[in-house]
Amino acid sequence: MKFSTCSLPLYFLLISLLSCEPSSEWQQISNQLDTYFQKEFPADQPGGAILVMKNGKVLFEKGYGLADLNTKEQITANTSFNTGSISKTFVMNGIMILEEEGKLSLEDPLEKYFPNFKNPEIGRKVKIVHLLNHSSGLIDSRKVRLDSVFYLTAKDVENFAPILANDSTAFDAGSRFEYSNPAFNALALIIEQVTGSRWQDFIIQRIFQTSGLKDSKITDGPYPQTGVAHAYVLDNGQFKEDDYGEEPTFPAAGNGGVWSSVRDLYRYEQALQKEVFLSEDIIKKTRTIYQPENWNSSIPSFIGYSWFIGNFNGEKVIYHTGDQGGFIADYVWIPSKNIFYTILCNTPKPTARYRKFVLEKTWGLRE
Repeated sequence: MKFSTCSLPLYFLLISLLSCEPSSEWQQISNQLDTYFQKEFPADQPGGAILVMKNGKVLFEKGYGLADLNTKEQITANTSFNTGSISKTFVMNGIMILEEEGKLSLEDPLEKYFPNFKNPEIGRKVKIVHLLNHSSGLIDSRKVRLDSVFYLTAKDVENFAPILANDSTAFDAGSRFEYSNPAFNALALIIEQVTGSRWQDFIIQRIFQTSGLKDSKITDGPYPQTGVAHAYVLDNGQFKEDDYGEEPTFPAAGNGGVWSSVRDLYRYEQALQKEVFLSEDIIKKTRTIYQPENWNSSIPSFIGYSWFIGNFNGEKVIYHTGDQGGFIADYVWIPSKNIFYTILCNTPKPTARYRKFVLEKTWGLRE
């Protein structure tokens, strides 16, 4: 075939456009995902948003259902949801930024930041690294259900105060795993002590802004009350709101205060891949199983620094889930497959089943 000189630019433009179009294989999978989630999220009910990325390209993103049952605002890929415990990864990364800058050490004992432990031995033995790894042994002594009205507005300081009054720990720090929400209230307060600013401001400046997050916010008392999805739970066949003002400990932002969209969580993961706010070595460290030397549990460690490490079809999976009030979320990164998947919902849904379905559909996808 012969081309005239003037035809060449048009030829290369057509080739470029064709190469950017999704493959028929992906289009088929995308249609299957859409059909599946349309059935899972009725259009007139609370719902969720889903995003799937492979090799750095967003291959599927869509919202389903309503962000607000009163205004009938629809959910999109830019709708902000409370991410629950996925927030802990942001707080952890804030600590790692300070560690990389030499402003704190993961081996620092808690007594350095909280000299008022009732039992000083706790402050001496528990270190920052134990908080990051959920191996601190700190007993969650908050009386949340007995004093639910207080905890409807209690922030990080008030949520960590009961832990300072403990007489003992549940086990020796570093000897086994026990999930801890107050540990991340403490980490948020440590960021404030080291930086001299609100921890929310530090995370916004050093992570949100540098990563290009556009829809994300952090709980500060009742904030944010607008511009975000509301959460709902079914009660006797009717949806009732269940977020700030209904759910105790919701304002305890260090353990669950980040609000984000699926598109922003994609930007967050891309920032980690591109080492935007932390070095490659530090990021790898946080996403590698950490087992303290004095570990004596019959169950091996399955967690790095806040990130959980599992497997799917024999491949390493780095993930974190989240649920708070009526919100539920899942965040998954599979390095060997270059697959990122996240879902954010504003009503309880079977996210473990959704994860399995999405990964099975996209596992062998070619580009």
